[in-house]
Amino acid sequence: MTTTQPAPAATAATGSRPRILGLDLSITATGFALPDGSTGTFKGPWKGDWRLVAIKTAVAGHADAIDLAVIEDLPTHAKAAGITGMVHGAVRAVLLEAGVPYALVTPATLKAYATGKGNADKTAMAIAALKRAGREFGDDNQCDAWWLRAAGLDQYGAAEITVPQAQRDRLAKVAWPELAEVAS
Repeated sequence: MTTTQPAPAATAATGSRPRILGLDLSITATGFALPDGSTGTFKGPWKGDWRLVAIKTAVAGHADAIDLAVIEDLPTHAKAAGITGMVHGAVRAVLLEAGVPYALVTPATLKAYATGKGNADKTAMAIAALKRAGREFGDDNQCDAWWLRAAGLDQYGAAEITVPQAQRDRLAKVAWPELAEVAS
């Protein structure tokens, strides 16, 4: 597992800030952004379906410490197929069992929130993170997970970055769950 440390501003105590986990799910390299802003990529030596168990276990290890998971959804044309769909199923099951709500953000919506363009490439996403937050990441999985967490924080009134209103408006396309009141 590789990780990067949060920017100093991301670790400041904020009282009632929701604890959000950003997840860019993949069977080979799942990117994550923890509630403190640190990011990483979950990789392992496991083979085949055992990777599903490893990813599920890793997410379950954080379930008690989060209020919401924000997950990059599958592209519309791939919703019913493939191993990534199996990863989504395993992770969603863990979250449901733990009582943790989650929001699904399509890749196009995430890209539009981060860059203003729904068809932005990985480089544009990384440049936007560098420009808006001074953040650099070990890989694009971490970058996407960080943007997912940023979108969740923005949606629930605890934004750590500022994006133009037109980009924020893209978050209206997401079915955001209601969060229980977060303890201070």
